[in-house]
Amino acid sequence: MGKIAIFPGSFDPFTIGHESIIKRAIPLFDKIIVAIGYNSAKSGYFPLEKREKWIRAIFEEESTVSVATYEGLTAEFCKKVNAKYILRGLRTAADFEYERAIGQMNKMLDQNIETIFMLTKPEHSPISSTIVREVIRHGGDASQFVPKQIDLSK
Repeated sequence: MGKIAIFPGSFDPFTIGHESIIKRAIPLFDKIIVAIGYNSAKSGYFPLEKREKWIRAIFEEESTVSVATYEGLTAEFCKKVNAKYILRGLRTAADFEYERAIGQMNKMLDQNIETIFMLTKPEHSPISSTIVREVIRHGGDASQFVPKQIDLSK
């Protein structure tokens, strides 16, 4: 079965920080599933299908990276895909506190799940999907914050 990790998030949009974490994690796992969380009560800025298509394009040359969508608890999705690891990126101390609580809750839901934290590269620390969305909403050029495969003009 191998070491399967999921990298969960809304990825609305997927940023160069997300890309960096996954590329750096590829040697650590046999398979990484970029798991796009779906919440039927919310509508994302970018359609789910577009986010999924972008991420597939970014990692089309990486045979060990796949993309899936899911709804519900991340721990349940882990069981469904036989993942024992949840990969998360940390930009700040505030991220750590938030992610620690989620990681501990996932561990309580399933003792077989380990959350693995990776620090972002320093140059990616200020980049978040929320901030990138605000740049886009206000007509700014956000292309430097997303992988080259993402065309925000469409």
